[in-house]
Amino acid sequence: MTSSAPSFTTSGGLKVPAVTTSQMREIDRVAVDEVGLNLYQMMENAGRNLAELCMEFLGDQWDGAHIVVLAGSGGNGGGGMCAARHLANHGGAVTLVPTTLEGLQGVPADQFALYRATGGRVAEFSEIDHLNADLVVDAVLGYSLHGVPRGTAADMIRWVSSHGAPVISLDAPSGIDSTTGVAAGDHVHATVTMTLALPKTGLDGDAVGRLCVADIGIPQDVFTRVGVHPPRTLFSKGYRAWISSGPDPDNHVANREQGAPPTNQGDHP
Repeated sequence: MTSSAPSFTTSGGLKVPAVTTSQMREIDRVAVDEVGLNLYQMMENAGRNLAELCMEFLGDQWDGAHIVVLAGSGGNGGGGMCAARHLANHGGAVTLVPTTLEGLQGVPADQFALYRATGGRVAEFSEIDHLNADLVVDAVLGYSLHGVPRGTAADMIRWVSSHGAPVISLDAPSGIDSTTGVAAGDHVHATVTMTLALPKTGLDGDAVGRLCVADIGIPQDVFTRVGVHPPRTLFSKGYRAWISSGPDPDNHVANREQGAPPTNQGDHP
């Protein structure tokens, strides 16, 4: 990415401010501790948005596609598990592959239990080479990344890189620092990234693919308290807005904002 903070814009000309990881943590804190929004609400909104994006990407025959959801043990993974539940509830052929089946806690543990209640498939990472994947959902690591990915998370990232299926990343491609855009080690090259609430300053690199920002229900007053001022009409056309950090010569972003979502029929790199 460039040395200065990128400028993100919708095709309609709305300027969308980008935030650093520390600013996003403060937005989350104010939303929960001061305003009263809870993590379940935000995660549910994120997961449902992600599930809908997967359906739109795959097109009318999405329920015949094999979707593999890779989920970490933190909040990003919880959002992926929530998306897997929504996809399974709508008849999707989903396999959830958590980084661990042991030791999940808090909201991610609850999301895993809810997913299990759908009857959807769960696989361990050791089984991943035997899975079919027409689409991979990357919910392994979010903005809380510290240093080089390790362990099963790193193994998942390498598997994604070698597989070749299109990838939708949640919030940021796993392994990418959401503030700087730098990858300290292995990282995901996403086809599409769905970032949450606001774009992050590190999301203007090639690894991000096409970028949309999703509404997770954070009230405008939260952003005001943190000193960030997104346009009030950012989500006036729906719960997701396609944005770009530079010119889009093929006008793909404009086409999608007018109602044509990215699909797996020749509309991805």
